Amino acid sequence: MRMQWNFRLVNTRVLMLIFLLLPVFVFSQTVSKGVSDFNKGWKLLMREENKAQVRDFDDASWRSVDLPHDGSIEGSFEQRNPVGVHGGFLPTGTYMYRKSFFIDAANKNKDVYIDFDGVYRNSEVWINGHYLGKRPNGYITFRYELTNFIKYGAEKNVLVVKADNAAQPSSRWYTGTGIYRNVRLAVLDKVHVRNWGIAITTPSVTKTKATIVLKTTITNNLGSNQPVVIKQILLDKEGKQVTVTRDSLNLTRKEHIREQQLTVQTPHLWSDKDPFLYTIITQVIYNKEVKDEHRTRYGIRHFKFDPQEGFILNERKLKIRGVCNHHDLGCLGAAVNRSAIKRQLQILKEMGCNGIRTSHNPPAPELLDLCDEMGFIVMDEAFDIWKTAKTYFDYHWNWDEWHKRDLEDQVLRDRNHPSVFIWSIGNEIPEQTGSDQSGSRIAAELKSIVSNIDPTRPVTAGNNHPDKGNNIIKSGALDLIGVNYHHDEWKHFNSYYPGQVFIGTETVSALQTRGEYKFPSDKLMRWGNTQNPVTNDIYDFTCSAFDQTRAPWGSTHEETLKVFRRYDFLSGMYVWSGFDYLGEPTPFSWPARSSY
Repeated sequence: MRMQWNFRLVNTRVLMLIFLLLPVFVFSQTVSKGVSDFNKGWKLLMREENKAQVRDFDDASWRSVDLPHDGSIEGSFEQRNPVGVHGGFLPTGTYMYRKSFFIDAANKNKDVYIDFDGVYRNSEVWINGHYLGKRPNGYITFRYELTNFIKYGAEKNVLVVKADNAAQPSSRWYTGTGIYRNVRLAVLDKVHVRNWGIAITTPSVTKTKATIVLKTTITNNLGSNQPVVIKQILLDKEGKQVTVTRDSLNLTRKEHIREQQLTVQTPHLWSDKDPFLYTIITQVIYNKEVKDEHRTRYGIRHFKFDPQEGFILNERKLKIRGVCNHHDLGCLGAAVNRSAIKRQLQILKEMGCNGIRTSHNPPAPELLDLCDEMGFIVMDEAFDIWKTAKTYFDYHWNWDEWHKRDLEDQVLRDRNHPSVFIWSIGNEIPEQTGSDQSGSRIAAELKSIVSNIDPTRPVTAGNNHPDKGNNIIKSGALDLIGVNYHHDEWKHFNSYYPGQVFIGTETVSALQTRGEYKFPSDKLMRWGNTQNPVTNDIYDFTCSAFDQTRAPWGSTHEETLKVFRRYDFLSGMYVWSGFDYLGEPTPFSWPARSSY
């Protein structure tokens, strides 16, 4: 199977090379009002260029590229690459991106914004030579306002992005490098809905009636008292109007928040088996014209986690049978590909999977959109690192300055997705242990940040030391006690943590190679520990598919499922992992480069 994998990878590389040699026609995009796809027509230099942010810089020799783009997957697997075994032995670096575009002169009185779903990492952005800012976190979505620096009509605008992923190692898995998620340009009226400014909740849901509460934040950049109407329209799956509400108000400040309610009779509830989605249209109307409009897909559902009964969705007991997934797409790399994500979710759904944990970072919006459509129960995870490092150049350097902003932006962006049921504030955080109690203080702070924005969902963390001395658990910040592995201790959970709710945040870590079978089939192997060290000269880089091999910290699927199915209070578990990913090829090292 490893030979087959290598053959497919070579073929993928050949196809990529053929594509890169084809002639590419570069165009400059002209943008009119609204939100536009901003992925096409970029220029790329895969090294740092200190003068590239200058508007009139000559980039004619640069390579033409469309986004999303992952430069690391284009490189060669080399043992000397500094990402090492965890990063899959692929190269990184500093990349420069430039894009020329024009804004229609009719938009001189509009506000202009640029939205990035994710740039890995340490991104810096310039517009027409003006510096807009830096976002170190490679997984976070962010926006910059361009209004004061834009040129209109025949005058060219130049947007420049620097992605600096040169310092390695920066992660425990393959990250990719570059603008690997989608980019959009928004040209909006001076009065518009603020970015992520719609908050939707359903405080009351029964089979006969549901109440939807909408809080809309309106930005007023006209600088004067503006009479406006906020109109909310609820459509069913077929596009038929279910109900509507409208409010009039005077905008006397730069920002206003307006709360409205919609009542839905006999609501069609969202579930993993029937992921029914309504559409809420939010309109901002002034001078008798619709000046801004947003469409939000929304699922009505209610749920709870019970200490004895586990997870209950719409009054139905349900075991969460989920998987953990990294953001990359295997040999396709980290560049977002909606079709590839959908294919993975379809295969998982056919297997009986109903949950996804976004391990260990904010996901691409496309993943959550698909989980909404297909019925997955998502654990939306924020961090793999707090203040204490796991690799030398990781996020711990940015923690103090950025963790609050990054977590707020994640929750604001994702809070309206019906598939998101759980917020996770961390994975296997070193601050679980230690006498300084910093884990307790940070956990309490992160819980407060989440709950101030979204008090409707429980907060957890993946604890690989789930004992009574765990600082994160002791903080009382976790609504769900998240446990990584330790399946043989699950049965004692109620005595360890009376009145608390269990969730298996990460489980199993069994090791398998499809089509490889080792005999005797009933012999269990614990690879990678001191009793059975893995040395590359005596193994063939395969693991048995008999479910007889596991990592030393993990368990086989069978022995885990036996415990999981036995106890009602075990609300759910997320198996490591749903799909193989680049990097972390336990139990082997070079030349292995993808997980087992």
